[in-house]
Amino acid sequence: MGFRLLGIRQASSTARQAASKSVEVPKGYLAVYVGEKQKRFLIPISYLNQPSFQDLLSQAEEEFGYDHPMGGLTIPCNEELFQHRTSCLKGQ
Repeated sequence: MGFRLLGIRQASSTARQAASKSVEVPKGYLAVYVGEKQKRFLIPISYLNQPSFQDLLSQAEEEFGYDHPMGGLTIPCNEELFQHRTSCLKGQ
């Protein structure tokens, strides 16, 4: 089971200028938004291949499809569950 990011478009020059003013995401990481307050987390892209993280991605697909309200990947679970799952992945 894999997760594909479809419909990725190149940002316009205005959007790129706005993005450059925001916090950059280091190479090899992905920004995700989690919880009721949409807290931003940076995760290693290697997590995308892990079955427990793919469960979270499936939940995101079911709830949001490919239209994420924050413009980034939104994970529909509480912060505590997300932190627990990602802490388990750190040792792998």
